[in-house]
Amino acid sequence: MFVVGLTGGIGSGKSAVSDRLAEKSIPIIDADIVAREVVAPGEPALDSIAKRFGADVLLEDGALNRPKLRAIVFADEKQRTWLEQLLHPLIRERILEKLELLESQYAVLASPLLLETDQHLLVNHVVVVDAPESVQIERTAVRDSTSQDQVRAIISAQMPREERLKRADTVLDNSGDQSLLDSNVAALHKKLLQLAKQEQDI
Repeated sequence: MFVVGLTGGIGSGKSAVSDRLAEKSIPIIDADIVAREVVAPGEPALDSIAKRFGADVLLEDGALNRPKLRAIVFADEKQRTWLEQLLHPLIRERILEKLELLESQYAVLASPLLLETDQHLLVNHVVVVDAPESVQIERTAVRDSTSQDQVRAIISAQMPREERLKRADTVLDNSGDQSLLDSNVAALHKKLLQLAKQEQDI
């Protein structure tokens, strides 16, 4: 299976790209969804989190209180490291399980942390969705009803844009309108089909 890693900074349009690829019957594994699955009620990771941080990090129905946990781990780097060491291997394992079940010309692993974690080792080709910072800020502020300063803070906490672009095998420009994105994704899909075929022919 030829696996394509899809990533990009906040507001770059990763979801818009993966949605369009899904419309072309390409299976998408979303690392954010997998991350939620591994801490669902009944999962061992949720028990470990509750043991470490107390019942306060659980909602009344037993689900994880994400905002509460986020506040704890972003205020204390040691706690964040502990959480990452617990979750990242579980997320990786679950992604691999999902990939093994797929049959397609290629599959996409969509992950905002593709390059920050070892998830990039699971893919054959890295696609970075890119847009200028001003566009990222504008899109995210509107989408999340948040201030531009908050969006800037998130961007500064992410991998720098230049570093992300340096590590891309393919850069997909998403600085324009929807029709430009449609044609860019169509060209990307064609390219990925060719790359997957070359891989199979080897």
